[in-house]
Amino acid sequence: MAETGDKASDLLNSVFEQVGFDLNAVAEKTATGFFLNITGRDTAFLLNEGGELLDALQHLLNQALGRTLGKDERIVCDVEGFRAGREAELRAMALHAAQRVRATASAFVFGPMDASERRVIHLSLSNEEDLQTESIGEGNARRLRVSRKPSAEV
Repeated sequence: MAETGDKASDLLNSVFEQVGFDLNAVAEKTATGFFLNITGRDTAFLLNEGGELLDALQHLLNQALGRTLGKDERIVCDVEGFRAGREAELRAMALHAAQRVRATASAFVFGPMDASERRVIHLSLSNEEDLQTESIGEGNARRLRVSRKPSAEV
């Protein structure tokens, strides 16, 4: 199983070398799969447009190596703590949405988000007894709605 992490870092490092990026990926085994920390002078390229290239590389690795991962495991790529910062931001957004829904009794709909971002919000609000979350829409336009549970409505 550890060889999956090695394959992932080798693949990324090969791509970085081929395109001339000064970047290096190092894999670490975690409880949920593998964490690839990417460092180097060209990290800004991976974080442009909200980390789209970083997301694309992570998606590529999970597609290419997903069969070698255990059940419920995945590969996460990060640069300079970007993912941790984004997760904290999403949790704060989830709490803000919850407060608005409670104050107005109206549903709150987030803008389009990828699956991993929607998951953070779903999990952040999963223990709220009076609220429910659901993903709505299709493809890249998929959004997340936070609303009162029918039994909690006034």
